[in-house]
Amino acid sequence: MFKAGSTLYVSVHKFQQKYLINHLNIQVLINLQKMLRLQKISLFNFKNYEIKTFAFSEKVICISGPNGSGKTNLLDAIYYLCFTKSYFSRQDHLHVREGQQGFRLDGYFSVQGKEEHAVCILRENGKKEFFLNDIRYDKFSAHIGKFPCIFIAPDDVKLIIGGSEERRKFMDLLIAQSDPGYLKNIIIYTKYLEQRNALLFTMRGYAPRHHELLNTLDEQLIRVSQILYQTRCAYMEPFIETVKELFKKIMGSDEAPEIEYYSDLKTRNMHEILKQNLKKDTESGRTTEGIHRDDLIITVNGKPFKNRASQGQRKSLLFALKLGEFEWLSRKKGISPVLLFDDIFEKLDEHKIHNLLTIACKEYQGQVFITDTNAKRMQDIIQHYDPNFQLISL
Repeated sequence: MFKAGSTLYVSVHKFQQKYLINHLNIQVLINLQKMLRLQKISLFNFKNYEIKTFAFSEKVICISGPNGSGKTNLLDAIYYLCFTKSYFSRQDHLHVREGQQGFRLDGYFSVQGKEEHAVCILRENGKKEFFLNDIRYDKFSAHIGKFPCIFIAPDDVKLIIGGSEERRKFMDLLIAQSDPGYLKNIIIYTKYLEQRNALLFTMRGYAPRHHELLNTLDEQLIRVSQILYQTRCAYMEPFIETVKELFKKIMGSDEAPEIEYYSDLKTRNMHEILKQNLKKDTESGRTTEGIHRDDLIITVNGKPFKNRASQGQRKSLLFALKLGEFEWLSRKKGISPVLLFDDIFEKLDEHKIHNLLTIACKEYQGQVFITDTNAKRMQDIIQHYDPNFQLISL
């Protein structure tokens, strides 16, 4: 042991301090490099905005204003630059300012220390173009995953209480942001499924015809289905465990609902499904079973969660699913996604809000955008989790 106060002790102690400081600086640098930050966004003729630029300087951004002032529209503009489309509608013309013919969005991001410039333009002829660093995309799908982003809106509770299509879209978006090959296969599968359904529609009420074309489409669906199923299994099983733990943290409870990834392919392969259902598919004019019917089954004591859960429990599960998406993308992408929280303080008690914001604003490193009509309420709440938050009033 080195004797305290000795020259050698002091030298070693100083070396340890210097090493620790340098190590911490390196860790800070690494963390900064892994961050995704939106630094500035400009909107031109987008929804209720004529010309407006917003600069973002902090990790947590609070946006306040009365209903109709454009809070949600600003979040949707951010989402547009991350996904090349609106969170709320696929019809781009619905997002043009009234009386105008097109819109433009410019976003300036910092990704792992590198500056990125994304531009979305809807032209007067209805054609949409998307650019990254002045290079135009030939396929919008190539942009998905560049800027991982998660939107949470009041109507998202349909993810819990709505039909299976909502949960499939959620699964697909989760996986597609970290696996470009998965998105490509989803596009391929959807194309062949639409062609098969169109063919089946022409065969309704008749004995099966067009066997050669139908067999060709079936072969393609069988091939892609197996890939999609294996990918979903690999992603969803660990993801579900993350969601259940997050639900417990938000609720402040040791209990969580049961969540199961369900697929027709769990008990039969796609070849068997198509063969067994040929008569039924022909009569109905559509492909009645397959990977396109997958779902997340959510239950409590064997009964549907949506029928037994309170509003607070439903909203807590919604947040758990979305924050689970955040954690999964952070691990897979190596960067923290942008979180967009729209009007989250309604119908959630103080205890659950505290648990949610502790996770989102303190434990996570992602940039967080939060909207609320009540500026004072939002400031009073957020200052406990990030005193350096930025407030934007509309």
